[in-house]
Amino acid sequence: MPADEAAAMSLALRCQTCGAELVVAPELRTADCPYCNSPSVIERPAAADRPAPTFALPFEVPRDGAFARVAAWLSVRSIFARSDFKRAALGDLRGVYLPAYLYSAVAASTFRAQVGERYLEEVEESATSGDSKRTARRTVTRTEWRPLAGRCDEYVADLLVTASQGVANEEIERIEPFDLRGLRRYAPALVAGWIAEEPTLTPGACFELARKEALDLVSGRLKRFMPGDESRNLEFATKLQDEVVEPCLVPVWVAALRYHPRKPPARVLVNGQTGKVFGRVPLSWMKITAAVLCAAGAIGALVFAFLHRS
Repeated sequence: MPADEAAAMSLALRCQTCGAELVVAPELRTADCPYCNSPSVIERPAAADRPAPTFALPFEVPRDGAFARVAAWLSVRSIFARSDFKRAALGDLRGVYLPAYLYSAVAASTFRAQVGERYLEEVEESATSGDSKRTARRTVTRTEWRPLAGRCDEYVADLLVTASQGVANEEIERIEPFDLRGLRRYAPALVAGWIAEEPTLTPGACFELARKEALDLVSGRLKRFMPGDESRNLEFATKLQDEVVEPCLVPVWVAALRYHPRKPPARVLVNGQTGKVFGRVPLSWMKITAAVLCAAGAIGALVFAFLHRS
């Protein structure tokens, strides 16, 4: 975005405590006054691409608890993680109210598949050895396949998808679930003193993310719904009806681990409600190569020993 456009979208705000004039970036809903440290919440007018949040989940994990979770997560990383990453000093940990959407819908699916019922059958087998012939009986498992078609209607409730360009939906999925029983109606006082991000993905993009997640969920449920001992060739068509989306804010602790001066920091996310941690671990290809060579050497030694023994 050009600088003049960004400046135009920024908002001038007067601190209610000391009267200082603040300029707040367009992607934020909150600001702390640099002169008196008082928190302020910006109530921007709702727009089509930036709807006001309906709900928010409060933070339950305090800062020191999030530090402890990240430190414990670092201590048990894979042996293939970079050594400098495992030694990285944990710097600032920021609590962020991340914009998201809650999606619910009714999924109406028509399907057809083949379902199989297993049964046991005794078979007789003959074997000839020289002039003698022996007969033996054994039990084998067979599957009887039958066609099945029908309709399944179900409710897909409270799927959470990101509304932030900075945090991918996959990252949110890795720190889910959030306990949505703790949802509160949004009020400025709930997010005061925290970083609260405005939506930076369009509602349309978030809608498509939610629909894809809903269809994936329906697919898994249909596979588990199939009767019988096993199923195959499942085909289905799903129509999502009565769709509802609600903008909300969810609590996330964000840490940036700078493990190398010439590499970008590794981001670690902590669910601010449950403490679940996720981060992408940079791997050491030297360690991986050494492990592969050691494994290949061990296999070669075993093959050599076996050949010489025989």
